Parts: sequence; C-alpha cells; structure tokens
Amino acid sequence: MSRLSWVLRLEEAAVSREHCQADGVLADQIQEVFLSCRQVYGSPRIHAELQARGITSSRKRVARLMRERGLSARRPRHRTITTKSDPGARVAPNLLDQDFTASRPDEKWTGDITAVWTYEGWLYLAVVLDLFSRRVIGWAMAATQDETLIETALRMALLGRHPAAGLLFHSDRGSQYTSDASASCSCPSRHHREHEPHRQLLR
Repeated sequence: MSRLSWVLRLEEAAVSREHCQADGVLADQIQEVFLSCRQVYGSPRIHAELQARGITSSRKRVARLMRERGLSARRPRHRTITTKSDPGARVAPNLLDQDFTASRPDEKWTGDITAVWTYEGWLYLAVVLDLFSRRVIGWAMAATQDETLIETALRMALLGRHPAAGLLFHSDRGSQYTSDASASCSCPSRHHREHEPHRQLLR
C-alpha cells in the first residue's frame, strides 16, 4: 500500500469517527426531545423542535437516528367525539329514512367526520360520498373540526359535480353540519336538508 493510500485511509477513518460521534450527540438530543414530548412526536415534528432549539440537521438524518434508537411515535389513547349536537340548531325532517341506495349519480350524498392519527398528531377528515357510486367526491382535512372543515368538503363536491335540484345530502347531527355556514354552502334553494338522531341531510 502506498503512503498516499495509507494517509487517505487514516483520514477517512477519522472523518467516520467524527461523524459517528456527531450522530451520537444528535441522537441523544433527539431522544431528549422525544421523551419530553410524551413520545408522540414523529420525525417531522422532532426535526422542527430541534430547529426551534437551534440544532440543525436534515429530516432524513433525524428519521434515520430515530429508527436506529427505536424511537417511534406512540399513538395515544384518544376517544374522539366527532358528533357534537347543538340543542339550538335547526333540525330538518328525515327524508332519507335509512334508504342508502341511489338510482343515479348526484341523487343522494352522505358526509361524515373522522379522526385520523398521523405523525403530526390527530387530524380531522371530512368526506362527502356519492351513494350511487360510493366514491368520495369531496374532502377536507384540518387540525380542528369546525364549520370550515365541512364547508371545504362540501364546496369541493359541489364545484366538482354541479348537482341538479333535489339532491339529498346526509350526515350526522353534529353542530358543524347544522351550522348556517354549511347550510348556505349546500345551496338551500336547490337541495334538501335532513337530520335524524345520528344522521343529517343538508340542503
């Protein structure tokens, strides 16, 4: 082996040792953040928290070190209540009567909200489904469940499908669906609105 090759190998070994040491320091910092955040943060939020503390690194490196340390976001026990009825809300008559079949597209739509666990924490997903095709025709996702979430999903469905008059939109009786904002978004002059104990139809 030539002297130059020997020197280069020594330099590579030194760089590798420095990199391993730096990884060890960063991994300790990652673990400290992970434990302080109740072990529910994934690599994107751990990376953001490190940056907030003035510790620079790439997201890929943070993700790799978390895998090597066996640090994965723990899904917290979470009882999600997506149906929050408003006692003062206007409740429309039950027109669907549990008949979830449709003979043509855009005859009957249904909507609902569910909570989805992600590495960023819990997010709320609102969807609008055409009962004829059983396809999702509108959706929206946000960190909070409110009228804006529902309105965004409804607007996507309405703008994408342009339904004719007489459409039934069915959902639960949550206050998000009985709000004035969601009712106006679903075109009250053209469509029917319905509520029942666990389902509601908007117009």
